Amino acid sequence: MSLSSALETLANYRAHNSRASQEIVEKGKTILDSNAVSKLGDEAWAFLEQLALAAVDIANYDVADECLRQLVAKFPESPRVDVLAGIRMEATERPEVALKYYDDLLEADSSNAAVYKRRISILVRTGKIEQAVTELTEYLDTFYSDLEGWVELAELYSSCNQYTSALQALSHVLLLAPQNPFYVLQFAETAYTADDIPLAIKMFMLAVDIADRHASEESIPTGASVRAWYGVKLCCRVLLERPSSPSASDTPLPKKLNLIDELATERVLTAYSAAGEAGSAGRELVLSWMGPSDRSGASVHFVH
Repeated sequence: MSLSSALETLANYRAHNSRASQEIVEKGKTILDSNAVSKLGDEAWAFLEQLALAAVDIANYDVADECLRQLVAKFPESPRVDVLAGIRMEATERPEVALKYYDDLLEADSSNAAVYKRRISILVRTGKIEQAVTELTEYLDTFYSDLEGWVELAELYSSCNQYTSALQALSHVLLLAPQNPFYVLQFAETAYTADDIPLAIKMFMLAVDIADRHASEESIPTGASVRAWYGVKLCCRVLLERPSSPSASDTPLPKKLNLIDELATERVLTAYSAAGEAGSAGRELVLSWMGPSDRSGASVHFVH
């Protein structure tokens, strides 16, 4: 592959945040071995960082170390390069060594958010979930707008079956990204798992509203919309069987639950109908789950 072609491919990977580590290393070595890095100008440093991370991914530490050597020579006191060196250290050193390295970095500069997050990732990876939750909570007190941090905190709480705390973390996610249907879905699914079905159906319906905001009534549900309608159907089934379902959040039940149930059934079956032959197996499973009472009224929406 030519040098220009390799550079173009790697730039495209960076633009799309692609993690094709093996291919990045193969193409990056072409540039590294030809001593062409100095000709890349400002792009050289983004390239070296990209190549170093990919090389660590596939355990090609010689390439990673050469990238780091050049980056340290150019940016000897760069916090970003310090974090990259820490990631390289994590690959081959004991967790305690990497944690000590990050502690030293934070002592010198307590504002380096990336170092905090690397510390927390080590704690999670080594099973120290309680400590990870404590440190992530403290981190978010300072770096409140870190959306990914709140999502990770919610997932850590959920992994410990602490769903009330997970919902509290997700409420911050919704404040920061209120129009993202996937975060609303995560909130709804967590509420469902916590058995707060009234809250769950409220949030599933909100996810439907956001996902289908610009869709016509005749449109076929896709993506987040399908998952949200499926969640609505799940909640309706529970609420129709036990209408006095408790709600820790004191969320009232929606009115006209039977109509909502019928609409959710129609929307889910419409989505699976549109899948054609490729979705036939999934459609049969959905029909089986829906049951005879649902199948008779909704089968007219299949497209053959």
